[in-house]
Amino acid sequence: MILFQRVFLIGYFDVKGFHVKHFKGWLSVAVLYLLAALPLSLAQKLGEWIGSRIYRKKGASYKITQKNIELCFPELDAAAKDDLVKKSLVETGKFAGEMGMSWIWSSDRVAKKIRKVHNEEVMAEGLAKGKGVILIAPHLGNWEVIGLYLSMHYSITSMYRPPKLEQMDRLIKKKRARMGSKMAPANVKGVRMSMKALKAGEVLGILPDQEADKGSGIFAPFFGQEAYSMKLLPQLAAQTGAAVVSAYAKRLPGAQGFEIFFQRVPAQINEKDLLVSATAMNAAVETCVREIPEQYQWEYKRFQHRSDGSRLY
Repeated sequence: MILFQRVFLIGYFDVKGFHVKHFKGWLSVAVLYLLAALPLSLAQKLGEWIGSRIYRKKGASYKITQKNIELCFPELDAAAKDDLVKKSLVETGKFAGEMGMSWIWSSDRVAKKIRKVHNEEVMAEGLAKGKGVILIAPHLGNWEVIGLYLSMHYSITSMYRPPKLEQMDRLIKKKRARMGSKMAPANVKGVRMSMKALKAGEVLGILPDQEADKGSGIFAPFFGQEAYSMKLLPQLAAQTGAAVVSAYAKRLPGAQGFEIFFQRVPAQINEKDLLVSATAMNAAVETCVREIPEQYQWEYKRFQHRSDGSRLY
């Protein structure tokens, strides 16, 4: 235990008053550092093995992924759907393997893995309007790489949901902010930080495709399904008139790295009608996902709650 603390925790956590309840958090941090010690190729291979194992075991993640793909891709035959399920779980495993790189590696080392950036002029166009840019970053490819790239090149505030493990929360805030990004928790304080950033003409990053908390969302279509979607992003877009841009980091084969893609979001995202703007938000996410559907996080319970009060999963 002493060696564990010295190797993985020095400089980040006060190890006095160790209690069993903290072990899970410390263990998670230790795993990140171990992953960070691997070259990207080995980290992705490890993730690929994990994803393949999840596929073979046919557990909860498999069943949720399968259900989501059945709903969102009715045009595919059974074999194609199963192939997409397998590829999705493998790619999600690779993302897990990349977390050491995303959170621990230096900015210069991460930057070398970004091979090409497409359509970045839309960011300049949005910022030129002087009302800030809201950056939609779906759970697609490696979304941590998007945050790191933006931190390298823009003044950005990123909204996030603090994890339950205190040690992980400390690490996330420290490492995501290592290139200058300001972290805004998904609460009232975070909303004030977000408004301040947009009023200053800066970038606000939001992952918009998680199911909203009860009372804070609206049902809007996503891949032809009703999805309980966040109100916050459409409300911010309507109130501030900020430009809205979507972005994702595509994972390249053979551990070559990533390519980043920026895309314009339709003007309906700034409408005051929440259903119209939330529909535009989900459509922007769907457009990105359809480019590389196997790299989307399909094992998330995106359609958990239905408008009739029932639950899907």
